[in-house]
Formats: sequence, C-alpha cells, structure tokens
Amino acid sequence: MGSSSRQIWLNFLSLLPGTTLTLLTIAVAFLRFYDERDFSILELIGQPRVWSNRLTVAAAVVALVNFCVEWDRRNRETGRAARAEAQAANDRAAEAQRRVEEEQRRVEEEQRRAEESARAANERAEERERATRRARVEVERDLAFLSFLADPSDDNRRKLTQTIAVLDQYRDSL
Repeated sequence: MGSSSRQIWLNFLSLLPGTTLTLLTIAVAFLRFYDERDFSILELIGQPRVWSNRLTVAAAVVALVNFCVEWDRRNRETGRAARAEAQAANDRAAEAQRRVEEEQRRVEEEQRRAEESARAANERAEERERATRRARVEVERDLAFLSFLADPSDDNRRKLTQTIAVLDQYRDSL
C-alpha cells in the first residue's frame, strides 16, 4: 500500500514542473502584452515589467527542472526496458536450457531403453544358444543310448562312454 501511495505522489509531483512552466509562461505573456487599460487587476502590480522579468527567470528555472524530471523519467523507462529485455533474454535462455536438459533426458532414456533391449536380446540369444546346446547334447545322448541298445557292440559302448563323459562336462559347466 505504501509503495502505491508513494508512486501516486511521485506521478503527481512529476506533473508540477510542466504545469508551473505553463502558468509562468502565461503570466509572463499577460504582463508583457497587456497593461492597466486592458485589465484593472494590473493596477495592483507596481512594476509589471520587473515582475515579467522575474517570472521569465523563474520560468527558465522551472524549464530546467522540467528537463531534469523528463530526463530522469526517460532514464528510468530505458532502465526498465533494459531490465525487461534482460529478463526476457534470461527467460528465453532458461527455456532453451530446459529444452536442452529435457532433450538430454529423453536421449539418455532412449539410450537406457536401447541398452536394456540389447541386454534382453543378448540374454534371449544366450538362452537360445544354451537350449540349442542342451538339445544337441540330449540328441547325442539319445542316439548313443539307442545305438548301444540296438547293437551293444564295443564301438557303440565307446560312443556311449564318450557321450556320458560329455554329459559330465556339461553338468559341471552348469
């Protein structure tokens, strides 16, 4: 509330130099161009020319004050505009940074998913390879066993013994 009231008074006071300058200019013109015959109120002023000169000096001082007030106002406006532009630039930079970070997170997430997918594919491939190896060993075992059952010769016995040794190695590798 205090800042708002202060701003109102500052706005009011900033109008005074311009308004005072206008009134002084009117008074100077009134004293210069009219005399007692035109306006009877001028009889109350003893020396209208001297008062006109004094008001002219006062008008020059007020014009200087008005110039300073306007200069300050424009400097504040320029400063406000520069701060607003800087804030907008900061906002744009922050937005760009946020987009870069978001894109980076998205890329990292895609990389993580790709790595997980590759790892899962590798695990599936290894599982298929183990299953294939297990199936091959089982087929060799079944063939050696059936060959031995069909013909219990020494040659088939040797194949069955070798297959059993391979199965022992396979069991130890698990």
